[in-house]
Amino acid sequence: MGDDRKLILYHSPKTRSAGVLILLEELGAEYELRVLNLKSGEQREAAYLQINPMGKVPAILHGDMLVTEQVALYIYLADLFPEAGLAPALRDRMRGPYLRWLAYYGSCFEPAIIDFSMKRPPVPSSRCPYGDFNTMLQTVFKQLGKGPYLLGEHFSAADVLWGTSLSWMTGFKLVPEYPEVMTYISRINHRPSVEKVKSMDAKLFAAQVAAVEAGA
Repeated sequence: MGDDRKLILYHSPKTRSAGVLILLEELGAEYELRVLNLKSGEQREAAYLQINPMGKVPAILHGDMLVTEQVALYIYLADLFPEAGLAPALRDRMRGPYLRWLAYYGSCFEPAIIDFSMKRPPVPSSRCPYGDFNTMLQTVFKQLGKGPYLLGEHFSAADVLWGTSLSWMTGFKLVPEYPEVMTYISRINHRPSVEKVKSMDAKLFAAQVAAVEAGA
C-alpha cells in the first residue's frame, strides 16, 4: 500500500472513534494511532485544538488534509480504499441506499437519541429533523429485519457505523433490545476487526485510568 494513503487517526478509547478504528481495520488501511486521554483533558489542550478546534475525536489527517465528523469519515475512508468493497461505487445501484443509511444516522438517529436521552419534550414533526422518535426508530428496525446487513447480503462501512453505535445505545438502554437489533449487533461484534479493537481499547483505557490516578 502506498504512502499516499497513510493516515493518522486521533482516537480515544471508549468513544465513537472506536468505530472509525474498526473501519480502518476492515479496510486494511495503514494508519498511525495518536491516542488522547479525555479523562485528563488532552482534547482541550492547545496542541489538539490546532488539529480540531471542536476538541472532538475522531479526526483523521490524510497528508495535510483534515477530515472530521463521524459520517464524513466513514464516507471518505471507504471511498479511499475501494478495493476493500465497503462502499458501493458511484454508479452502483446500491450507492443511494448506502448513502441514505449513513446520512440517516447523522441527521435523524443521533439527534433523536440525544433528545430522548435528555428527556426533551416532543416538538411538532414539522419542526423536528427526524419527524418523531418512534417512526424514526421503527424505520431502522424494519431495515435491520431484512438483514443480514443494511444493504442486504452486502456488508458495508454503514454497518460498521450502525453496528458499533447500536451496541452502545442498547448498552445504555437508549434503544430497545429487540431481536432484530440484537442479532444484528451480535453479527457485527463477532467480526475480527471489532474483537481486535475492543481488546486494544480495553488496554488503552486501563492505561489512561492508571495514568490519571497516578497523577491525582
